[in-house]
Amino acid sequence: MKLLHHISLRLSVLMALLIIFWSIPFYYALIDEVNDETDDSLEEMSEIIIKRTLAGEELEEAFISNNNQFTIRDVSAEYAASHDHIRYEDREVYVKEMREYESARMLTTIYCDDDGNFHELEVYTPHIEKDDLRETIFKWMLTLALILLFGTMLLNTLSMRQTMKPLYNLLRWTELFRLHKKPSKLVNPTNIDEFRQLNETVEQSMLRSQKQYEIQKNFIGNASHELQTPLAVCMNQLELLMEDPALGEEQIVEIGKVIRKLRNMVQLNRTLLNLSRIENGQFTKSELVSFQNLTERILPDLQSIFTAMQIHVEMRSSSDFQHVMDPTLATMLLTNLLKNAFVHNKQGGLVIVESTADHLRVLNSGIEEALPDNQIFVPFYHTPGKQNSTGLGLPISQAICRQSGLYIKYKFSDAMHCFEIGKETSDI
Repeated sequence: MKLLHHISLRLSVLMALLIIFWSIPFYYALIDEVNDETDDSLEEMSEIIIKRTLAGEELEEAFISNNNQFTIRDVSAEYAASHDHIRYEDREVYVKEMREYESARMLTTIYCDDDGNFHELEVYTPHIEKDDLRETIFKWMLTLALILLFGTMLLNTLSMRQTMKPLYNLLRWTELFRLHKKPSKLVNPTNIDEFRQLNETVEQSMLRSQKQYEIQKNFIGNASHELQTPLAVCMNQLELLMEDPALGEEQIVEIGKVIRKLRNMVQLNRTLLNLSRIENGQFTKSELVSFQNLTERILPDLQSIFTAMQIHVEMRSSSDFQHVMDPTLATMLLTNLLKNAFVHNKQGGLVIVESTADHLRVLNSGIEEALPDNQIFVPFYHTPGKQNSTGLGLPISQAICRQSGLYIKYKFSDAMHCFEIGKETSDI
């Protein structure tokens, strides 16, 4: 999720919670205010009725308009002593004028006349329907919440987009930055101190990385060139020396061992150079590569090399796995995985190549236990019993995948070691 959307979502959630917590006391405060106003009116009505009653005036039940009604009944002293003399409550009462029951607010007052007799006066007036009020408040609060939420999200998005513009410009500049190309100057004006400091820090860091890259590239190229020449000279001289008839058999065997070591050094030198070039992004060509065609081109050569191991190869293809990448890197990647499947296999073993539209899997038999998946992609890690390998095949494969927008993962199932490559997915 983008930072802009993340901030807007969090603010919207917080505002929604604030509205919810605010609406609860608002509802009760509104009901309390309505009750207070109604209670004041009932108190005034009750006072008038009691005064007229004590004065001996005749009262009619409906002398008060607007559906306000009252009833008076005599009560005992015991009843008066056991009940509060002033009580407020909500009750359903029958309204004669409307001929139906209505929700009403009632004031009950117990008073005593001059003769010491107790009377109970009930004065009530039609009250608001609280269910209707609650429903109305909920509808309007929901409407207000939605307006505030969408309005806040819109205003936040517009405001944050403008505020974060320098950050997006910086990210776009870093995405286009390439170590092997001359960078364009960072033009990202801003009056925000943090963004200005970030611009300076990132630009200095990227330029420093490019300088280090140039130094490293020159060093690797020079070192590789300087190593290859003496290694080739040494191998040629040793091969000429082996033709000397004066050498004994044991001496020839020892020279052969030295030549094999030198060949391993040459291979290691080339591998390290390729790994460095991959990680530095020096393979920039892009085209659609068919891994099925590539497999069919590489497999015959490997089968001829490892023919003595009598390894059976199966091709299982439901669809051709294709990806846009540098063809040289694709060849290097697939060669490493297939060669790994042969080298780390057993006599009479099995190699399976599975191809689908989403991924390519290379499976092989071998040792009867899983490899440590936290170590196999570490440079110079050697599988037990395979100390003669360089230990760089899988690290190179991982570097190629990372450079080309692919993933690579390992799993062990049904006594088969499986390496899978596929297209990386992104939620951005």
